[in-house]
Amino acid sequence: MEMSAAMFARVSFYPTLLYNVLMEKASARNWYDRIDEHVILGALPFRSQANDLIAKENMKAVVSMNEDYELTAFSNNTEKWSKLGIEFLQLATTDIFESPNQEKLFRGVEFMNKFLPLKQRIGGLSSSHLPENVGSVYVHCKAGRTRSATLVGCYLMMKNGWTPDQAVDHMRQCRPHILLHTKQWDALRLFYTNNVQAKS
Repeated sequence: MEMSAAMFARVSFYPTLLYNVLMEKASARNWYDRIDEHVILGALPFRSQANDLIAKENMKAVVSMNEDYELTAFSNNTEKWSKLGIEFLQLATTDIFESPNQEKLFRGVEFMNKFLPLKQRIGGLSSSHLPENVGSVYVHCKAGRTRSATLVGCYLMMKNGWTPDQAVDHMRQCRPHILLHTKQWDALRLFYTNNVQAKS
């Protein structure tokens, strides 16, 4: 099953990416949306968008939930982001059928925490005492709807003490076309139980 899911995700990548581009042009969908003062949830950032994101959105870092093949043609890898002065974290997760695992979700939130002002940082994370480098983190997958929304939901729960429902409701207000399936909801609930409820 894992092999066939990975193959399907790979084969459908270009057609579905094109669909996302067309939907942005033909509907009210944005390529990316700001979730709070420091986090942007979006679709695959094309290389041509990078300098605009840095200038207009004070982007300091990128978290990608994409696999390598999804980044190769149109987006940046670690080396290319680094040349632009952007910190990059890749938490590769298979599209469509998989949700990021708990370790990746925790690593993602810890990374995002580095770019919050010291007074707003999430306590108890290894990144909570690092020097300030305040700016925006662009979190993406292919469409900015499922894999990346799962991570941003975890960030919102840890930062604000929210439940999964509260986090998803907030994301839907900011980015109405997010799409979470059973696996993503399960991941959010488990993360909430282990990292938010357990510490409250």
